[in-house]
Amino acid sequence: MLLQFNFKNFKSFKDDTTLDMTATKSKEYESHVIERGYERILPVAAIFGANASGKTNILEAFKFMQKYVLYSFGYGGENKRRGKTSLYSQLTPFLFDTDSSTSPSSFEVYFIIPEDSKEKTYNYGFTLDKNGVCEEWLNCKSKSSENARRIFYRNHDDNDLSGIDKDNAGKNIMAALENETLILSLGAKLKIKQLKMIYNWFYNNEVVDFGKPLENFILSENLPKNFIDSKTVQEKVLDYFASFDPSIVGFNVEKIPNENEDGAVRAKVGAVHKMINGKETVSIPLKMESAGTLKMLALFPALQEVLDKGGVLVVDELNSRLHPLLARNFVITFTNPNTNPNHAQLIFATHDVWQLNSNLLRRDEVWFADKNEQGVSSLYSLADFIDEDGDKIRKDENHEKNYLLGKYGAIPNMRTIKFLEED
Repeated sequence: MLLQFNFKNFKSFKDDTTLDMTATKSKEYESHVIERGYERILPVAAIFGANASGKTNILEAFKFMQKYVLYSFGYGGENKRRGKTSLYSQLTPFLFDTDSSTSPSSFEVYFIIPEDSKEKTYNYGFTLDKNGVCEEWLNCKSKSSENARRIFYRNHDDNDLSGIDKDNAGKNIMAALENETLILSLGAKLKIKQLKMIYNWFYNNEVVDFGKPLENFILSENLPKNFIDSKTVQEKVLDYFASFDPSIVGFNVEKIPNENEDGAVRAKVGAVHKMINGKETVSIPLKMESAGTLKMLALFPALQEVLDKGGVLVVDELNSRLHPLLARNFVITFTNPNTNPNHAQLIFATHDVWQLNSNLLRRDEVWFADKNEQGVSSLYSLADFIDEDGDKIRKDENHEKNYLLGKYGAIPNMRTIKFLEED
């Protein structure tokens, strides 16, 4: 479970930024709170803010860290000499400041591995600049200990791998390590058990990207796992659909001959509906379904993965194309212990302010992204917000109304659209 995500100098976020998933002492919606390793952990973080405020950049920072961990063992060396691009080349520091544009960017997480019965807390992070990895660290704290134990630390001048240096594991890592490569990524590739376990925590998280047209997204490799061949999986998807669109009663799957060499199995998928006589059915190409239905299907594989493994699901613009009640139902899946027994977590950005006043979220589950006149974004929690009188926000306030009135900041600076004005 994610306890805290910290990052700095990434896109519009110039300064140290923290998304904290640990609960405050508030007693509101106590059923949301999960207790592990003496920590009180929240299942949901909802991020509100104006367009271009930095909401997406927070999620992009988490995605960047995850992808860099998963794939950095292939960066540098021969791949670099061959001109192959990598996620490393996509690192974007804050560009509106000379010092920041040439300074390292940092990424750090605190987390508990769901299947760890000892409930240890891990702290892992790294910093990057244009030359590669500047620092990297991994620490661990047991449930009964006050102090963390170093597993490894690395920088340009010093490498301490004493916590993993068994059977020459540390020597093997240093022999193959490139400037752009993370020790964690390479160590997992070398099948070092301790590092593979941390690597798997990142692997079990899901960041959903709806940058492609939805009909292309779901009719390609992103269909639910085994959906094409497994009636059982198709039945699970139908059960999922029943929560919002019971008109679909089945699927018609036709495999497409694969002319590529990637080995992927593709198919045409039709949604089966009952005709008005109630006896016969008709199959409609899935791409003809509503955008909301397509989005919910696109969310299904990631939702299933994190609920099964207790991972973190990150979604940008959760409310886009979805009815507010449907988005609410999606969030409740994570806050309800009965539907989320493995303590999966949801982090999402949204403009759906109705969720602020719908008896859905704790104040410490509500976050705001705001950007100042210098283009610097900041992130803060409703639970920590202090109003102009020096008081914290009460739980019985009309949070939706007050947000739209600008009491909490993080709203658009509205001006007249001048090109519509008459001369």
